[in-house]
Amino acid sequence: YVHVGPEGVEAFCRDLNVEPENIALLVLSWKMGAKQMGFFTLQEWLLGLTDLQCDSLAKLQGKLNYLHSLLLDSSHFKSIYRYAFDFSRDKDQRSLDVETAKAMLGLLLGRQWSLLNSFFQFLDQSRYRVLNKDQWCNVLEFSRAVDIDLKNYDVDGAWPVMLDEFVEWLKVTRGESNIQ
Repeated sequence: YVHVGPEGVEAFCRDLNVEPENIALLVLSWKMGAKQMGFFTLQEWLLGLTDLQCDSLAKLQGKLNYLHSLLLDSSHFKSIYRYAFDFSRDKDQRSLDVETAKAMLGLLLGRQWSLLNSFFQFLDQSRYRVLNKDQWCNVLEFSRAVDIDLKNYDVDGAWPVMLDEFVEWLKVTRGESNIQ
C-alpha cells in the first residue's frame, strides 16, 4: 500500500507551483478519485495522471487551466461539489464540521454566490456545528436557485430546515421579517 501523505502533497504543490488550497488541486483529486484530503494512493495517482495524459510535472502544470475549466461546466461542477463533501470530512464522521465546510464552500462558491458571507455569518451564530450531506448538496441548489433578494424563495419548498432558518435570519438581519 503505497501513498503520498500530507508532506508529500505539500511538496507536490510546491513543485507544481500551486497553493494547497488552489481549487485546481481539488479538481485533480476528483480526477484521481482520491478518497482522503492530503493523501494520494499510487492507484489514485496513476488513475488521475493517466486520465489527464500526464507523465511529467511540466505536462501537469500545462493542465491546470484545463482543471479550472472543468468547474465552468455545471454538471462537472456539481460532481466536484458533491465529491468535496466526502473528500474533506473526517472518515469516522458522517458530517462535515462547520469550519471545514466553510473553507470548502469558500473555495467552491466564493466567486459565484453573493450570499456566501451572509451564510457564513448565519452559521457562526447558529446551533449548527456540522453539515450533513443533504444540507451540503442543498446549499449548492439554493445558491443556484434563490435570488439575492430572496423574493423567489419558496417557504413551502423542500429545503432543509437549516436553509429555512438562514432565510429567516437573513430577513431579520435585513429588517424584512414578517414575524410579529
